[in-house]
Amino acid sequence: QVRLVESGGGLVQAGNSLRLSCVVTGRIQSTQRLAWFRQRPGADREIVATIRRSSESTYYRDSVRGRFTIASDDDKNAFYLQMNALKPEDTAVYYCAVGDPGYNIGYSGYYDYRGQGTQVTVSS
Repeated sequence: QVRLVESGGGLVQAGNSLRLSCVVTGRIQSTQRLAWFRQRPGADREIVATIRRSSESTYYRDSVRGRFTIASDDDKNAFYLQMNALKPEDTAVYYCAVGDPGYNIGYSGYYDYRGQGTQVTVSS
């Protein structure tokens, strides 16, 4: 049984940084994608960033590219989202996900496993 647990959320002022962690218990395939999604108030869940473990190829949504970095640590069975230069519009519940979404990397429903989420609030 695979389980994902996020941590690292909190309340920060705009311009500051946070690092989210997703610890994975259970076995996952090296070819699977690791992803971070977020759901802002009143909005649909959206992809933030994703990395394929086998190739380390990454994807970032335009609004976070250059500010956020996704990385994995296979030794710790965890992956991370380093968020720098945070903006109030980054306020959301952030979710991690693991799976084989194929071409549907932007849809959390296509991932096999998803965490419960961690709240990130950025004040202006």
